[in-house]
Amino acid sequence: MAMPALAQNKPADAGKKLYCWDNARGERICSDTLPPEAVNSARQEFNARSGLRSAEVQRALTAEERADAELAAAQAQVDAAAAETRRRTEQAMLSTYGSEDALRRVFNERAAIVDNNIKTAIYNVASLREALATQLSVAGDRELAGQKVSDKQAGDIRQRHTELLAQLRLQAAFEQQRKALDVEIAETLARYRVLKGIAAPADAGGAPVSPPG
Repeated sequence: MAMPALAQNKPADAGKKLYCWDNARGERICSDTLPPEAVNSARQEFNARSGLRSAEVQRALTAEERADAELAAAQAQVDAAAAETRRRTEQAMLSTYGSEDALRRVFNERAAIVDNNIKTAIYNVASLREALATQLSVAGDRELAGQKVSDKQAGDIRQRHTELLAQLRLQAAFEQQRKALDVEIAETLARYRVLKGIAAPADAGGAPVSPPG
């Protein structure tokens, strides 16, 4: 690749870099410094001496995209654990597990993963909600005092609100995963009892407990 024009107009240090990115208007910008507004943009980096491209950096993910990626990773982890659980329970349910307690322990790892995800999401939601409330309070005090809320303040509030909504989505998804796991555990235990010829445990009124569904 030919050296960008900027690299030809000034001496270059061996470790000096050139950056090229598209601005908000779609214009191509190249510079030997990266301004703050371009830090999160997709860009190409070039060796200033040789003009050869040394790196290509993707744009920073938005809060919603980060939440989607986090959820996808968590779901993949849970799915992998689920596949392992099914393999272990279906292939060796009768021969391996001498009691329901032994069978329940197979699910402990998955339950711990989901429960930890829920606790983390709850903590993040509480922290983001508190920070947002503080920012809104400060902005409200400024308006009541007849002062203008700065563009930066308004932008920070919008960003914090977006992050809060993303974490609420994560929390709801993790809680749904936990409910689905509870159903799977109950159904697996019901199958185990059938295979073992064990009667289902009775509820407080003495009636057998039926599996969900």
